[in-house]
Amino acid sequence: MTGERIPSADWVTLDDLERDPHPTLARLRAAHPVAWVPALGMWMITSRTLALAAMQDFEGLTVDDPRFSTGQVVGPSMLSLDGPEHTRHRSPFVGPFRFSKIDAGFTDAVSGFVADLLDRTEHTATSNGTGMVELRTALAAPLATRTMMLALGLDTAAEATILAWYASIVQAVTEITKGNPLPASGRAAYTSLAAAIHTAGTRPEARTLLAEAMGDAITLNDTEVAANAAVLLFGGIETTEGMIANLLHHLLTEPGMLTAVRAEPDLLDPCIEESLRLEPAAAVVDRYATRDVSIGGVVIPAGDPVTISLAGANRDPVTFADPDRFHPGRDNLRQHLTFAAGPHVCLGAHLARLETRLLVRGLVQRFAVVDHVAEASDPPRGLVFRKPNQVTARLSRT
Repeated sequence: MTGERIPSADWVTLDDLERDPHPTLARLRAAHPVAWVPALGMWMITSRTLALAAMQDFEGLTVDDPRFSTGQVVGPSMLSLDGPEHTRHRSPFVGPFRFSKIDAGFTDAVSGFVADLLDRTEHTATSNGTGMVELRTALAAPLATRTMMLALGLDTAAEATILAWYASIVQAVTEITKGNPLPASGRAAYTSLAAAIHTAGTRPEARTLLAEAMGDAITLNDTEVAANAAVLLFGGIETTEGMIANLLHHLLTEPGMLTAVRAEPDLLDPCIEESLRLEPAAAVVDRYATRDVSIGGVVIPAGDPVTISLAGANRDPVTFADPDRFHPGRDNLRQHLTFAAGPHVCLGAHLARLETRLLVRGLVQRFAVVDHVAEASDPPRGLVFRKPNQVTARLSRT
């Protein structure tokens, strides 16, 4: 569609959405919950009810479009397909990600990763003379990375190499979302990652999610396996790291919250869900109109791009009273849309929750004192993927 789109939010800037989007999203949701945002070159949906409906309408609003950012980097995958092809790509991975399989297959390994990372963190805290540790890079990022490397059989590769590829892919997706071309570094990183994935999946001793998918009755060729494994790796690192870092930020900045979690361990799971609601690590999901689609009384023309704001939906006051408040006592905590909904609901939600739970539980059990260092910390930030760059704490056994 060309010409003026109504309603148009021409006052919204990329900086508004990247730095602290919540006031902007609240203003949009109150005035025009479906609005054209010129800064993005996309329609934006900010109401929870409309966001839920949009994610469930895969025929009218699809991910299967050449403009889809992740698809431009890795090619067709479960993330960028709909209908029967989406089912074919996703089905081999569904069983291994069920709660029972995750609980039985990953609890011991993740617990081991947590213990090792806490040992390293304690050494840093005691040897640097200040007790200060930046927890995102010391705990959140390496735990998410190690867990996904194990799940996909990439545990023989160097962690730093995987992280470098991953960082390049994340940056490529962000640049495409901003309207910039695909960086050559993103394509090169994916080519290297795909080769490593193929090698991991063909290891004779492999007993991983990847090996299971390659042997599934619903066959995927090598290119398709690599694309889907890359999507899982990318999502499993980026969003889990962000989920953990955002939770640590909330626990450290909400007065008395970390002390309460230490005193009442059962409070941890509600805190996880409330942190997911308040600051989703993936703030948006994108779709494309396959035909003229009416949403909330606004007609989105065929072909137009649409971004569904999970961050906006999660603070919709129609569903969540006092939505800007961190309140783990809510009776509708799991009505957040952080893991999306419909055919593309996140496969890795159970694994992400397990990692987060075991890490925070281990942290509060290991250290009697975990004090926030505000001057060396940041609030969450990001246009697509949101997390604090630094979450610094002073740690002590006593």
